[in-house]
Amino acid sequence: MKMMKAMQIPSKGEKMKLVETPVPQPGEGQVLLRVEACGVCNGDSRTIRGGAPEYPRIPGHEVIGIVEKLGTGSTKWKMGERVGIGYHGGDNHVTGLTMDGGYAEYMVAYEDSLSSIPNELSALEAAPLMCAGETTFSALRNSKARPGDLVAIQGIGGLGHLAVQYAKKAGFHTVAISRGSDKEELVRQLGAHHYIDSEKEDPAQALQTLGGAKVILATAPNAKAISSLINGLGLDSELIIVAGSGEQLELSAVDFLKGPNTVRGSFTGQAKEIQEAINFSVLTDVRPMIETFPLERASEAYDKMMAASTRFRAVLNIFE
Repeated sequence: MKMMKAMQIPSKGEKMKLVETPVPQPGEGQVLLRVEACGVCNGDSRTIRGGAPEYPRIPGHEVIGIVEKLGTGSTKWKMGERVGIGYHGGDNHVTGLTMDGGYAEYMVAYEDSLSSIPNELSALEAAPLMCAGETTFSALRNSKARPGDLVAIQGIGGLGHLAVQYAKKAGFHTVAISRGSDKEELVRQLGAHHYIDSEKEDPAQALQTLGGAKVILATAPNAKAISSLINGLGLDSELIIVAGSGEQLELSAVDFLKGPNTVRGSFTGQAKEIQEAINFSVLTDVRPMIETFPLERASEAYDKMMAASTRFRAVLNIFE
């Protein structure tokens, strides 16, 4: 029996452990992937904190791998093709939560949940696009903003640094909002036309000085900061939330009467949407900034990501 290394959570409440476990075999409509890279995402915390329906469980939902074996009836992919999978695992599964994910040398995936990864992207670059990239790309793509509109990105972290790039490449008048001056040079290099330091000025007022934002994309999970941004919107505009802390937003009916404006969330991540994000990223040269870790250091990578000390996405290099 062929064995593989994996970072596995043995049972609810236990920490991840490096284990040797049998390589899984693909069932009907599935393929076996030899995992090349797996992003470390905040969404993994649900599994790591005990939220999976059953254990043991292998986390990880930003997975890039090579098709190694085809299950019965699998016809969509060929052996040797490089593919990726995100949060939605197919057949009503969540990758790394209700089925084993990519913190491992091999994983099984449903063929309809996979997207093709072109050669222009390395596996390490592609991994964060499976969730962080697609999340921000789709939120902007499906927003009210059109080329030339003022679009603000709140928070310059794992999501925000990608959102700035997508906004610029899509032709939006791009504003980056963050605390302190240390990220200004970087976000301007990424394409931001303006930088608002929330420690020095009120972001909502600064946005109104620029004419009011058509779209504000909130990528940092700070309820108070997100709530205050509604006053930075122009007419018939929207505040889109792609990261939340679970805290109550501080909004009143009056905030909505100033518009008409919309506050909404955005959660997508199906294979078709991931493929569109990949294609746009390759076409416009959008790339994540990553810090890589070997598989056995997955716990360290996760802790750094949760502490927001990774700049900007942590990625496991499985066969380093």
